[in-house]
Amino acid sequence: MFIGEYAYQLDEKNRFRMPTKLKQDLGNVIIIAKGTSNSLFVFNKSYFEEQFLSKLNNVPTFNEKAQKALRSFYSSCFEIECDNQGRYLLPASLKEHAKILKDVTFIGVGNRIEIWSSEEWKNYNNALDFDSNVQELGNFEI
Repeated sequence: MFIGEYAYQLDEKNRFRMPTKLKQDLGNVIIIAKGTSNSLFVFNKSYFEEQFLSKLNNVPTFNEKAQKALRSFYSSCFEIECDNQGRYLLPASLKEHAKILKDVTFIGVGNRIEIWSSEEWKNYNNALDFDSNVQELGNFEI
C-alpha cells in the first residue's frame, strides 16, 4: 500500500529516485502512465499485469468509445527499469503531460503512486476542500 507525500527533484537527465518508503513495495521495474489532472500514475509491475490489466481486458472490443480510451491509456504506458544507482528515467512525453520542470511530488494513493509537478500538486491540493472530498468516499460505503 502506498501512502504519504514526498518532494523530490529530477536530475539534469530527467531521472528521479523513488522515495524509499514507496520503493520498498514497488520493485525495480515499474509502469508509468499518464494519469488524470496532469498527474502520472505509477504501478508495481505485477499489480499492473495481474489485477489492473485483467479489468481492462474486459472492455468490449467493438465499443469504439471504450477502445479510444484503451488506446489513449495503453499508448501512454512505459515499462521503466531502475538503473544501477536507483534512478528511473522519466520519458519526455510523460514529463510534458505532467508539466514537470524540475520539482516533483510523489503521493501514495493506495494501489498506485502519483507523480505531480510540485507546482501543479500545490495548486490542485490547495483548491481541495478536504472535508467535502472525504465525505465523497461515503458513496463507496467507506
